[in-house]
Amino acid sequence: MTSRTIDNSPLTYARIGGALYLVIILFGLFAEGFVTSKLLVSGDAAATARNILASPGLWRLSVAGNLLVVLCAVPLLWIEYLLLRPVSKSLVLLALFFNLVSLAVEAISKVFLLLVMPTLESAQYAQALGSRQVPMLADFSLKAHEISFNIALVFFGFTCLVNGYLIFKSGYLPKVVGILMQVAGGCYVVACLAALLAPALAAMLLPTILLPCFIGELSLCLWLLVKGVDTVKWHAQTSRSAPHLAAAG
Repeated sequence: MTSRTIDNSPLTYARIGGALYLVIILFGLFAEGFVTSKLLVSGDAAATARNILASPGLWRLSVAGNLLVVLCAVPLLWIEYLLLRPVSKSLVLLALFFNLVSLAVEAISKVFLLLVMPTLESAQYAQALGSRQVPMLADFSLKAHEISFNIALVFFGFTCLVNGYLIFKSGYLPKVVGILMQVAGGCYVVACLAALLAPALAAMLLPTILLPCFIGELSLCLWLLVKGVDTVKWHAQTSRSAPHLAAAG
């Protein structure tokens, strides 16, 4: 992917980005929404362990979905960089760095999910620790995933704030989508910092505060997938920014 290629076909890139975003949303909802609510029991490690062991296929699909989200987010990150680069190279690089940190932490967080099933199925752990302690060890992995995932989403929240501003200023994407993405970013930052540092506050905010996040991301996803970008305004913005990008590059 090069800037010359996207200059020739911004709609193609936008729609590929929208398709990737849709995959991320669907698999994220399945893994972090449906499976979590079905198998994980808050405050009861033993019940959670029983549920996971009773539905190993569903759990493994959930873990696979989590991994696919990270894999799809990598090319999406690059497409967003190319689409928003004409607006401000410095700000789009800032969003890129926030997103890279977010994805790196999120990828590490999935290691903890991969440890859950081997821990629960291990005869060695059961023999060494006792069958009642193994669910606690698996629960530790789940809590480590939750903490690291919240850290990743804090950085992703800042990504949404910057990208939302760039979308608002672009002229070739709707201003309302930019506003919705900034609201989503702010909600991610508040919700995840609360989950990490103020659990009582998080209990009051969640899950309601995540609804604007879903709306913001879905609005960008669908717009990219269905409408793409306004090519006339895209080329006008690219022409205006070309001398600055060349000087900066």
